[in-house]
Amino acid sequence: MGAKPVRTDFGDAVSDFVKEHGRAILGLFVLALVVHDVFGAHGFIAMRRTQTEIHRVQKDIDRLNLENRELGQQVKALKSDPHLIEKIAREELQHAKPGEVIIRIPQSQQPPAEQAAKP
Repeated sequence: MGAKPVRTDFGDAVSDFVKEHGRAILGLFVLALVVHDVFGAHGFIAMRRTQTEIHRVQKDIDRLNLENRELGQQVKALKSDPHLIEKIAREELQHAKPGEVIIRIPQSQQPPAEQAAKP
C-alpha cells in the first residue's frame, strides 16, 4: 500500500508559510499600523481635528474675556459716573431735568439716520 506523506509537525507548516509569505504579512501589518495611526480614533486626523477645535475654543475664550472686561468697565462706570447715568436716563427712559420739555417725533416722520447725522 502507498502511504501518503503526512506532516507530523504543525510548526513546520507554519514555518514554511512564514518563509513563503513573511514579507507580505509584514507589509500588511505595517500598512495596517499606518492606516490606524492616520485614521484611527487617536490618529493624525483626529489629532488635527482636536487641535482645530482647541484653537476655536481658545479664540472664543479670548473673545469672551474681552467682552467680560468691557462689561466690567461699564458696570464700574454705571456705579460711579453720574453723567453716564443721567445720559441713559435721558435717552432711554425719556427723563427730563426740571423745566425741560421732551418732544417725541413719530418714527415715520424721523429722517433716516444717515441724513440726521449730517449737518
